[in-house]
Amino acid sequence: MARAATAAALLLLPLVVVVVAAAEAAAEMGYGGGERGRRLGRHCGGGGASTQCTNLKAAPAPSPSPAAMALAPAPAPATAGSADQFRGQARLPRFAAPRRYELRLRPDLDACVFTGDASVVVDVSAPTRFLVLNAADLAVDRASIRFQGLAPTEVSLFEDDEILVLEFDGELPLGEGVLAMDFNGILNDQMRGFYRSKYEYKGETKNMAVTQFEAVDARRCFPCWDEPSFKAKFKLTLEVPSELVALSNMPIVNEKIAGPIKTVEYEESPLMSTYLVAIVVGLFDYIEGVTSEGNKVRVYTQVGKSNQGKFALDVGVKSLNLYKEFFDTPYPLPKLDMVAIPDFTNGAMENYGLVTYREIYLFFDEQSSSASTKQNVAITVAHELAHQWFGNLVTMEWWTHLWLNEGFATWMSYLAVDSFFPEWNIWTQFLDSTTSALKLDSLAESHPIEVEIHHASEIDSIFDSISYDKGASVIRMLQSYLGAERFQKALASYIKKYAYSNAKTEDLWAVLEEVSGEPVKNLMTTWTKKQGYPVISVKLKGHDVELEQDQFLLDGSSDSGMWIVPITLGCNSHDMQKRFLLKHKFSDIKGINSQYDDQDRQNSGNFWIKLNIDETGFYRVKYDDELTTALRNALRMKKLSLMDKIGIVEDAHALSIAGKQTLSSLLHLLCTCREEDDFSVLSHINSVTSSVAKISVDATPDLAGEIKQLFIKLLLPTAEKLGWDPKNSESHLDAMLRPVLLVGLVQLGHDKTISEGVRRFQIFFDDRNTSLLPLDTRRAAYLSVMHNVSSTSRSGYDALLKIYRESTEVEERLNVLGILSSCQDKDIVLESLNFIFTDEVRNQDAYLVLRSVIFEARETAWSWLKENWDRITKTFAASAILSDYVKSIVTLFTSKEKEAEISQFFATRTKPGFKRALKQSLENVRISARWVDGIRGEAELAQTVHDLLIKL
Repeated sequence: MARAATAAALLLLPLVVVVVAAAEAAAEMGYGGGERGRRLGRHCGGGGASTQCTNLKAAPAPSPSPAAMALAPAPAPATAGSADQFRGQARLPRFAAPRRYELRLRPDLDACVFTGDASVVVDVSAPTRFLVLNAADLAVDRASIRFQGLAPTEVSLFEDDEILVLEFDGELPLGEGVLAMDFNGILNDQMRGFYRSKYEYKGETKNMAVTQFEAVDARRCFPCWDEPSFKAKFKLTLEVPSELVALSNMPIVNEKIAGPIKTVEYEESPLMSTYLVAIVVGLFDYIEGVTSEGNKVRVYTQVGKSNQGKFALDVGVKSLNLYKEFFDTPYPLPKLDMVAIPDFTNGAMENYGLVTYREIYLFFDEQSSSASTKQNVAITVAHELAHQWFGNLVTMEWWTHLWLNEGFATWMSYLAVDSFFPEWNIWTQFLDSTTSALKLDSLAESHPIEVEIHHASEIDSIFDSISYDKGASVIRMLQSYLGAERFQKALASYIKKYAYSNAKTEDLWAVLEEVSGEPVKNLMTTWTKKQGYPVISVKLKGHDVELEQDQFLLDGSSDSGMWIVPITLGCNSHDMQKRFLLKHKFSDIKGINSQYDDQDRQNSGNFWIKLNIDETGFYRVKYDDELTTALRNALRMKKLSLMDKIGIVEDAHALSIAGKQTLSSLLHLLCTCREEDDFSVLSHINSVTSSVAKISVDATPDLAGEIKQLFIKLLLPTAEKLGWDPKNSESHLDAMLRPVLLVGLVQLGHDKTISEGVRRFQIFFDDRNTSLLPLDTRRAAYLSVMHNVSSTSRSGYDALLKIYRESTEVEERLNVLGILSSCQDKDIVLESLNFIFTDEVRNQDAYLVLRSVIFEARETAWSWLKENWDRITKTFAASAILSDYVKSIVTLFTSKEKEAEISQFFATRTKPGFKRALKQSLENVRISARWVDGIRGEAELAQTVHDLLIKL
């Protein structure tokens, strides 16, 4: 990439026209005139006298902790060469580091621009003529830049690397000095950096100003050292319209109103990373609670919706109290605000003291919200508040160690919710996370938990199931091995040791080893540094059991990878367990079933062997035929725990995809679960049946209908027992299970369920207050309606769009979006897909329309994606959104020919942000193609299906 121009006028070119025009427009509207208008002009090199920022007196720099100093590499001097030497580097040089930022920002919510000035206390620790920091999508006023009164001789902005290089005549004085500069930017609509979000107030559409800085987008709001290890203190001041609420990480210490503008000054923050700085400006209501330590906790909502924040507030207060005890460290800030943002690309963001949420993850209405929304809100709030310790107080040293943030926050959220709502049986539901991670990590295109990051553009792609779910799962595995008490004690020691500084994975292992006395580093290194996980093959040899480990890959290939595996093994009982570490490829367990001879084992339903008790280990298990049959008997006789049932079903599904077991074997296993009534177990069974039903359409089309009928017979008994209508005394889990089964039956084509769904929908459409269709079951009814929709019979489709347009409830609108493409009619599918380009769909929600595309409409969706790709990449610039688009459509295919076609299309269109997602999606297509071939080769499959249909 060519070097950016260094002349002041050229440095400002990207924004000069936009900002001047915005200033003029604001003046015409009577907003931002006078001094504010002159500031807008000056920062663009426009009208008004050119002035320089007065150098502020440097505040005493905070002393890095010994732990932080141990992490910091020795800075290399930079006294020669040009600015080009800093291009193409993964990280910023270490010869200068920020200690304190003083920021003043002036967002204009009408013109959608902002101006700002920064004074940063910088510690120069090695000889240098340069200061190198991050900046992107900003216009920096070169004339305003000063370091200790010195003006740079060269100012270079390298757009590809998002760095700003300031070159001075001579070496800079060692020690602390103040870097000052003015800048401006646009309040963008990309949900990153400093951006605008739309909301309705008294029938009028308004803008709020919001920040989203993780991972590397603080640089889009102000020039900074935008890496986690460059912790500093922040002193913020905002100039905003006087009628608006202005929030930041810290409490307000001073507020002055001057006509239409108020100046809001905040307390100085403790040491924190740039990605945790936060600002929200808009119209809000709030409700308030207080922790046992006296910390104020508030939930901010749009005006009139504060009652929907009560549940989140209760969970938030309880979470802070619990974590204070668990980590033996108080919550470090005086307040915590949680804010609902209408346009928000993530589920939530853990900004220090000002946590931002997508509305669906903060709002819960006792009268109208679903049981699943209640649970999602609880888990999300608990997750974000766990970050206030794991992530904010102690921060990963670099994005390679992202899992220290996300894996632990995920694990802690389940710990907290289990404490608050033990009746939810949330640790059994945690296996959803483990299953997700096992699926992704069985791809050759997966990555280790600790993944090397070579460029900022790569970071977004690792916010995935490996960092979150595999991270949380190996934490659960380690806690199970060490014991809960020792594990908690070690985590508390870790938090205290690295408070207000940064840590690497090895630092956590060292503390755990010190507290527990166990060789944690040796045990865990392969789990975090090595991609993938093992499958443990179990064979019965007389009275002994043989174990063998290999890497498990869904494509069926073999790899002789080795892990140190914490094995738990139960024989005929959960009460009598063997626990040991499998350190080698092979291991024999002697005399484990000596009380049974061969004949007794075959005739007794009491004999079984189960590895990975309660699925605490992150691995698959493959049993020989005798042990597989024994486990089926144990399932039938209800000898196994809920978690063990899930593990057996999920392992069998994965082994079938990989060609290590037949689909016939999987079907036999599933049919032993016909009387199952547990939410978590049936959720996993429903997921597996959906997967098999879809693949059978391509693999064995003549048998696909019978396979669906088999699965209907499997799910129907419990669905009929629950019915459509909630019971007054039913459990939270039964309320969660009902929609899972009804949706599953509709997707399998069960006529009676579809007819009932349509009947209830018609009543609901005429009377939105009817009790016949609460939110829990609306998705099933909506899918039933879409089952009958076509371009010549579209009344149901139009009715759903009417509901979408009229509803003010976020969950209701998402329900409708999530089914609009669930139709075989090409014209309806295209209309739904094109709907995402309208102003009626928020960018963050558009992926739901793509995810609802069914197998039969995949060619239509693929053609649409190709035709609209350029428009999609311009409209939805965020890499996470583009990744969702790719995954949603590409993974619907199951042939090598289609994989080649898709690869060719993206050969010249791939960008770093979704490159990993594309590779994983294409690998999934190849895996599906191989599974199709394997199913076609099963000579006994048709007979198996016929026999099981008769048996059920």
